[in-house]
Amino acid sequence: MMLFPMLSRFARAALLLLLASCASQSTAVRAAPPEPPAAQRGYAYYSIGDLGVPTPGKTEPGLMLVGGGDWPIDAARWMVERAGHGHLVILRASGTTEAQEEFYNDVKGVASAQTFVFDSRRGASDPVMLAAVAKADGIFIAGGDQSNYVNYWKGTPLNQALDAHVRAGKPIGGTSAGLAILGAYSYGAMDGGSLLSEVALKDPFGSEVTLVDNFLHMPGLENVITDSHFGKRERLGRLITWVARLSKEQGREDLVGIGVDENTALCIDGDGIGRVFTGNGGYAWLIRPQRQADVVVAGKPLTFRDVPVVGIGPQSTLRLAGFEVEQPAFTATYDIEHGRLQKRQVAPSRKEEGLQKRAAQAR
Repeated sequence: MMLFPMLSRFARAALLLLLASCASQSTAVRAAPPEPPAAQRGYAYYSIGDLGVPTPGKTEPGLMLVGGGDWPIDAARWMVERAGHGHLVILRASGTTEAQEEFYNDVKGVASAQTFVFDSRRGASDPVMLAAVAKADGIFIAGGDQSNYVNYWKGTPLNQALDAHVRAGKPIGGTSAGLAILGAYSYGAMDGGSLLSEVALKDPFGSEVTLVDNFLHMPGLENVITDSHFGKRERLGRLITWVARLSKEQGREDLVGIGVDENTALCIDGDGIGRVFTGNGGYAWLIRPQRQADVVVAGKPLTFRDVPVVGIGPQSTLRLAGFEVEQPAFTATYDIEHGRLQKRQVAPSRKEEGLQKRAAQAR
């Protein structure tokens, strides 16, 4: 039967082409809806590598706590190995592709890396982002302003997804602000700036001392508050202040502070064994008073005597069970009197003792 019998051959051909074109356009629109802009998603997105390849190895639990600055490449490789050389997800609230480029091109050994740069709380409920986090073999939280992480993520589906990732036995790491939020307690930087030790020591309950709890839940860090850029920015005073205040508020004496120097990482495996990697001779610093401060009262300077501080270096081993340090890089005792921090006693490391002994023999 001939279609369109009243039309000429050329008219029929033109009409059929028009109908086919309309059908094709309709199908294309249905198959590829436009992606919502980043402002509507609540994040910007980047990726590198092949997202579709299977994870080559087996994932293992691990915590990589980087103090900021450059990463020790051996620490990054440690994390990549625990991610099974698979797929990383990088979370941040500033910057763009710096971390994913470093993992993929410099550290190497990962199948892919995806980056989500959050600009609002909306992004922490996005199903596409949550699916990527659920599939991730390893998660890394970049530096920046940790108040953004608290404001954007705390109490959200992403918060729950990060805890689930760790419970699944997969590694997680963070640098600078990303490290700051990995403890059970953290300095939220909600005051809008970087808290100085002398300010914290002057009033442990001052408005600048913005501490946050019940955010992320890392195994082994249930009684720990963390800090970064430690030695370079002289943050020992503020970390001791935080431990003193939290001990008072929580009514407990087992709280611990861990600070990490720049270009240094404390890597903790699934058995709770910690090891330091450093590119500049840095340390992780352990503050474990095991008692409450002598004077920790709102509006008054802190007084806290006999505070032990232990340095964890590349030759040291930290055991989270009991927070014992084998072969410490140094040990020291600090006194805080009316808000003033002073080192009272320093015991030399084994290396220093050996050097002193050889020097004495030479004389």
